[in-house]
Amino acid sequence: MKKLLIGLAFAGLTAAGAANAAEEGAEPTHFPILHPVEQSWSFAGPFGTYDKAQLQRGLKVYKDVCSLCHSMKQVAFRSLADLGYSEAQVKAFAAEYTVQDGPNADGDMFERPGIPSDHFPSPFANDAAAANSNNGAVPPDFSLIAKARGVTRGFPTFVFDIFTQYAEAGPDYIHSLLLGYDQTPPAGMEIAEGTHYNPYFISGKSLAMAKPINDGDVTYDDGAPQTVDQYARDVSAFLMWAAEPHLEDRKKTGFRVMIFLVAFGALVYLTKRKIWSSVGH
Repeated sequence: MKKLLIGLAFAGLTAAGAANAAEEGAEPTHFPILHPVEQSWSFAGPFGTYDKAQLQRGLKVYKDVCSLCHSMKQVAFRSLADLGYSEAQVKAFAAEYTVQDGPNADGDMFERPGIPSDHFPSPFANDAAAANSNNGAVPPDFSLIAKARGVTRGFPTFVFDIFTQYAEAGPDYIHSLLLGYDQTPPAGMEIAEGTHYNPYFISGKSLAMAKPINDGDVTYDDGAPQTVDQYARDVSAFLMWAAEPHLEDRKKTGFRVMIFLVAFGALVYLTKRKIWSSVGH
C-alpha cells in the first residue's frame, strides 16, 4: 500500500513538473500538459439528469461543425426522440442526410435520404479518404468518445470520485480541449508542422485538428450565448448522451436497488432478532 501511495504521489509530481517545464519553454514529458477543468454538469452525481435543451443545442453544434469530419456510426436517428423531438421532426432530420443502401435488383449500391432507423453516416467514403482530408489523421468516431476519452485522476482525487460517482472525465476533457486552442505555446517549444498546439490534448502537445469553432459560428434559437465556451459545453453534454443515452434510467435503477437492499437488510436483521431472541447462548 505504501508503494502504491508513493507511486501515485510521484505521478502527480511528474504531471506538475511537465506543466512547469512547459511554462519554461522546455519539451513536456507528460500529457496532457494541463489537466482538464472540472465543470458542473446537469447529469453529474447519483441523481443527475440530462438537460434536453442543452442536448438539442449540442446536436446542432455537432451537425453544423463536428459532422463535417466525425461520424457517429453507433447512434441511430430514431434515438433523437429522447431529446424531445417528435416523430415528424426525427424523420425530417434523418432525411437531411444521404446514406448508402443496397444492393438493388441490379446488384448496385445506391444512395437515398436517411430514415429514422439509419445511423449517423460518416462524411468520408473510407478511412483513407478521411486521413487524406485531415493531415494524415483519421477523425475518430464520436459515438462513444465521451466515455472513451478522459484523463485519469490521481490520488487522492479518485478516492473522492468513488463516493461522488464522478463519471464526467470525458465531457470535462472535450470541453477543455475545445477551449485550449486559444493558448499560445511557450517560447522554445517546437510544434510539428501541420499540427496545432493544445495543452489539454491527451496524447501530445499538438494535434492535427485545427480549432473547429469560433464565437458566432452556430446560431442558437433559444437565446443561449453563442460563444466557444457555450458551444463546448453543449456539444460535450450531447456526446455524453450519445455515449450513454440510458444514463438517467441507470441512475434511477441504481437508487431503487439501494433502497431495496437497505430495506431487505433491515428485514433480515429483524427476522434474525425474532428467531434467535428466545434461544439461549
